[in-house]
Amino acid sequence: MTTQSQNITLADPNRWKALALLCFANFLVMMDTAIIQVALPSIKETLGYTEANLQWVMNAFLILFGGLLLLGGRLADLFGHRRIFMLGVSILTMASLFAGLAWNEMSLNVGRAIQGAGSALIAPAALSIIMILFSANKKEMGKALAFWGLSGAAGGSIGIVLGGVLTQLLSWRWTLLFYVPVGILVLVLSPKLLQKGMRKVGRIDYAGAISVTAALMLIVYGIVTAEQNGWQALSTTMPLIIGTILFIIFILIQVFTKEPLMPLRIFKTPNLAAGNVSLILLAVSWFPLVYFLILYLQQVLKYEPFLAAMGMLPAPVLMAIFMIVLAERVMAKLGMKLTMFIGFIIFGISGLLLSGNTADGNYWGDVFIALLLAALGNALAYLPATTAAVSEAKTEESGLASGLYNTTYQVGSAVGLAILVSIAAATTATATGNTVVALNVGYQQAFFWGGMVAFVGAILALLFIRTPKQGEGNGST
Repeated sequence: MTTQSQNITLADPNRWKALALLCFANFLVMMDTAIIQVALPSIKETLGYTEANLQWVMNAFLILFGGLLLLGGRLADLFGHRRIFMLGVSILTMASLFAGLAWNEMSLNVGRAIQGAGSALIAPAALSIIMILFSANKKEMGKALAFWGLSGAAGGSIGIVLGGVLTQLLSWRWTLLFYVPVGILVLVLSPKLLQKGMRKVGRIDYAGAISVTAALMLIVYGIVTAEQNGWQALSTTMPLIIGTILFIIFILIQVFTKEPLMPLRIFKTPNLAAGNVSLILLAVSWFPLVYFLILYLQQVLKYEPFLAAMGMLPAPVLMAIFMIVLAERVMAKLGMKLTMFIGFIIFGISGLLLSGNTADGNYWGDVFIALLLAALGNALAYLPATTAAVSEAKTEESGLASGLYNTTYQVGSAVGLAILVSIAAATTATATGNTVVALNVGYQQAFFWGGMVAFVGAILALLFIRTPKQGEGNGST
């Protein structure tokens, strides 16, 4: 059956067009985590957010996105990948309209959370379709995953640029309303380019989905409140303890349920666990780096939103060049282990460079060189980490592997951002000097610890990533 389906997908004349559409959808999902970042100061002024609560514009999206991805992968496997993909796009489109019209802090947070829920259906379904379309040809699979990785990285970076342009020329609301017309476009093209897919018989582990989502929400909430109330406060410790208990309950449910949300047997897949851990570390390094760089450009160097956005423009351009021209070739020559190691090392160096930024710095000396290294390091580490996380999974577990891959990256982004924001805020609160100097000292610490996480990723890559032997399968076995 597997061989037959592979031959069909190999003959599908629309597979590269389908890849383009799916990568565009991934681009939109990843852009949704970034497009609003440059608009944060404007949102704060319009809706009355406090400095501490402002990060919930980001984390409301990330928590629901990360928490529901495993459920999204399971739903895609059961009800058909195209059907769940289109449902996700529909939810994202409607939620974007609601969030763009938000009238207060709560309404925007709710809209962002629903956007995250829609994206949690889109991402695993889209990656599953790609894995099925290209599973019969390892070379095509590598190229497809490179484009997929590029679309996500470019979405995050171009989103910042587009967010700056829309905020400066129109309003921060258009960073959300922008999704309405493009979402409709994706919905129109999907039936033409994507195969319908088959429904399967199976049960949905709702208890697992609720427990893991609630666990993630409580853990991130506890980390966020630590910034205001301290690590010993009951408002910090209780969410962290309850969140940890719920996560343990989630694991127990997976062990004893007949059809669990995340069958633990999938971790027997070669490199899958190591690939997912690498993605967490990569997200902890990359996402906060972009977040704090934007704040550094606007609040320390005093760039306007448009200029700050243009200052971040080299990231997607360089990422595209490095991902397409360099990363795939380096991985083919050196293997996953060495390529990932080199990528994490370069990434760590960029974090150390940024940790030396000064309050009276300049773009070319303090930002550009480090941004170039971060883009190179991210490209070199991301492609082998993605390949390790998904390429060797069995075809029938493609949705699960895709959901797990996306979950680990988004969890890393949300938790990493919460921790580094907390570190930066605590450092700023105790720093001497004027406001700008104090802010910069906090940002320095965030960049430093982000770099340290990247170095940990390099060590783990050397210890745990295994380069497949010649002739080993990539998910078709």
